[in-house]
Amino acid sequence: MERNRPKNLNLMSIRLPINALVSILHRISGVILYLTLPLVLLGIQMSLKSADNYQYLTVLLDSPLIKCMLIGFAWAFFHHFFAGIRHLAMDVHWMTSLQKARFSGRVVLWLGAIAVAIFTSVIW
Repeated sequence: MERNRPKNLNLMSIRLPINALVSILHRISGVILYLTLPLVLLGIQMSLKSADNYQYLTVLLDSPLIKCMLIGFAWAFFHHFFAGIRHLAMDVHWMTSLQKARFSGRVVLWLGAIAVAIFTSVIW
């Protein structure tokens, strides 16, 4: 027996629940952090090598394009941090009801946005 269920192939029209959105963004931010880690380590190594390299790095980090990339990296860090705390809290069965999980998902998104806004105001 074949069911005639509606099929929605437009992925942009699907509205994900807040819990799914926070979880997916947690994974994406983890991948971003993992992929940018070599650049961060290279920057630290370069800044410690000599005073000229440190000066070059400060000039490089002062460009608007690099600052925008740093804001993206800061979003990945803060979202991953707050969502990780949320996941750890849910692992010990805290805020596991649907209503509380939705609330904690909103809190994670707001805390990440506030932290990125503060970071942006500091570096710009």
